[in-house]
Amino acid sequence: MSKLGLGKAIVINSLINHMYQRKTPEDLECGITIAMKVFGAKWKPCLLDAIDRGFRRPSEMHREIQGATPRVLDMQLRELEANGVVEKCRCGGFPLYTEYTLTDIGRSIMPVIARMNEWGLLHRERVAGQNLQSISL
Repeated sequence: MSKLGLGKAIVINSLINHMYQRKTPEDLECGITIAMKVFGAKWKPCLLDAIDRGFRRPSEMHREIQGATPRVLDMQLRELEANGVVEKCRCGGFPLYTEYTLTDIGRSIMPVIARMNEWGLLHRERVAGQNLQSISL
């Protein structure tokens, strides 16, 4: 993209962000609301689990988390980074590469994600059965 095109895109994004204001205030008195704001997206728990299991590079996460597009995973990684849940490291060498690691905040959510995984595995058959029933209707 030319420099002029990039400049226009930045100006447009700035105007959109400035024009958009929440219609209702965020409820920051509710812990669930806060947690959902930070961790509540379809692939964020999967990304955190992948990082915790040793998948550090975005390309590794793209291969590990099937069903999500690289664009969506990258966007959610950026959101996690902006919220201080993961740290991005641009590593040296040739070629340059990027790795993500969990911060203290990111590590603090891992017991919850582990419990979500346990719950999902425990109820896998029931959920799969419900999906089959809804398809046959």
